[in-house]
Amino acid sequence: MKVTEWIDLATSLEVDGLEWYAGFLEMADNSNWELFRKRVEEKGKEIPMLCCSPDFTHPDKSFRQNEIKKQKHWIEMTKALGGSYCRVLSGQKRPELSMKEGIELAAESIEACLPYASERGITLILENHYKDDFWEYPEFAQKMEVFCKLVSSLDHPNFGVNYDPSNAFLAGEDPMELLKKVSSRVVTMHASDRYLLEGTLDDLRNEEDGVLGYAKRLRHGEIGKGLNDYDAIFTELKRVNFDGWISIEDGVDGMEQLERSVVFLRKKIRVYWPEFK
Repeated sequence: MKVTEWIDLATSLEVDGLEWYAGFLEMADNSNWELFRKRVEEKGKEIPMLCCSPDFTHPDKSFRQNEIKKQKHWIEMTKALGGSYCRVLSGQKRPELSMKEGIELAAESIEACLPYASERGITLILENHYKDDFWEYPEFAQKMEVFCKLVSSLDHPNFGVNYDPSNAFLAGEDPMELLKKVSSRVVTMHASDRYLLEGTLDDLRNEEDGVLGYAKRLRHGEIGKGLNDYDAIFTELKRVNFDGWISIEDGVDGMEQLERSVVFLRKKIRVYWPEFK
């Protein structure tokens, strides 16, 4: 599918903007950035967030420097698209990496990007992620303890958290416990509902390492149909005066499924944030 086709499909939904993916093949041509932004804006929408996956926990300094360079490129991409938020990750949970070393490497790399982001009016958002499609190992900061320590080590006005409740389940943890620990730092959210096609979370653990991308038993589900308690999530976010973007992660089974997820979230948003129509 061409990006323009995806834009036309997505902007037909009752959404305010489109989260962008840095890996869209057509984004390799910088001249397309303004063209895509214009097409989205002509549809009355905007591009608030860019999804990308830096790997900052590699032991080789030159590798990390290259990842920092890539992150700065993605910050430029975000700005060109008219966005305000650009995702960062910690990196892969390599077997030889200690918690202390991994946090230091990730924090140092993110800190190296923050002045560049600040100069361009971009906020870097750290997600409690699971695993990138092109990674061999899961996210280093997948577990709550590591994620919270990494978040606590970074104090900058252009840094915040992108909260994904489903990824907490995949870490074998309570998404509400995580949210309450970081809710004051949350500036954006991924609304999602995951499920396992078969087996248990322990089975998932056993097939994560050494395999590129997501485990085959893992699936995205329709939002509101999974294990996440969106009333509890939105109650906590409302308590801390959250008013940021909620990005929908769904649609793997087609546009009708995605539209149902949009309707579900719109209804919830109207309950907790009636000021947003």
